[in-house]
Amino acid sequence: MRPLMSADHAHHGYISDKERYLARLKRIEGQARGIHRMVDEEQYCIDILTQISALTSALQGVAVGLLDDHLKHCVTDAVRSGGDVAEQKLDEATQAIARLVRS
Repeated sequence: MRPLMSADHAHHGYISDKERYLARLKRIEGQARGIHRMVDEEQYCIDILTQISALTSALQGVAVGLLDDHLKHCVTDAVRSGGDVAEQKLDEATQAIARLVRS
């Protein structure tokens, strides 16, 4: 299912924290490059797995933050409007939560 696009919804919920998200993603990129370097240098498996776990946690933190912003802004706005858009946004959020739980 494609995300809903609304002409009247010019800003996403995370927009006020955009710089913080970008900084966190930049750190995550650095972590991924570090893991690549560790594999290239044939470092100890457990050390690499520890870094992968840290990277996974960092990505999950970003995902949960974005989901929280989405629920507080996009979904809340859609529910206030009601109708089919509200149902679609709720379904979309449910599917996003299910994907996060599976990962």
